[in-house]
Amino acid sequence: MRNILVVDDDKEIVDLISIYLRNEGFEVSKAYSGVEAMNTFMNKKIDLIILDIMMPDMNGLEVCRVLRDKWHVPIIMVSAKGEDIDKITGLMTGADDYLIKPFNPLELLARVKTLLRRTYQYREAENDKKQEILRVQSLEINKSAYTVSYKGSPISLTSTEFEILCLLASNPGRVFGAEELFERVWKEKYFASNNTVMVYISNLRDKLEKEMGYKAIKTVWGVGYKIEE
Repeated sequence: MRNILVVDDDKEIVDLISIYLRNEGFEVSKAYSGVEAMNTFMNKKIDLIILDIMMPDMNGLEVCRVLRDKWHVPIIMVSAKGEDIDKITGLMTGADDYLIKPFNPLELLARVKTLLRRTYQYREAENDKKQEILRVQSLEINKSAYTVSYKGSPISLTSTEFEILCLLASNPGRVFGAEELFERVWKEKYFASNNTVMVYISNLRDKLEKEMGYKAIKTVWGVGYKIEE
């Protein structure tokens, strides 16, 4: 049974989300501040976090940054801030998804299930196979252990960033358009106005460049993205 950590300083919202999650068979842990969320995460096995941004003590963005330093747990960020820049900030911080309040609990459930499926079925399928390691530009991508390193130094990625990197590294030199990347990684239909791929590519590129010293992922303007051998 997957354990979902719901974090929000509004108790009514936490209780409402918890009811929907438990009705779908999930175990639920609750926290009402960023500090409490970190304590809960450190003391329980948490499979996914639903994380509000505006909270006392330690806001959701700070929690996300701390978690992303060491862990790959999937995170859905929720916020009343609906501007594009707010969503981009949340995704750039390391969230795997972003939902604007007020939201339909059924939509949240659908996103929880999709993210869990993408994260854990992928890992479990890989773990059933012989260990597979991709090497490109001195990057070592261990698809079984779900780790990335450059010349021995680990690089922390979100589950979505990892899947994008695996797809590009498995096909060096090939250009992937935003639509194909989105549909192969998110397994959902792509809409022309969707800038999600751009945000994730930018975040992934920055993380790789910080360690490697150059841009490993190239943009082919008007076409898409690629990584060279």
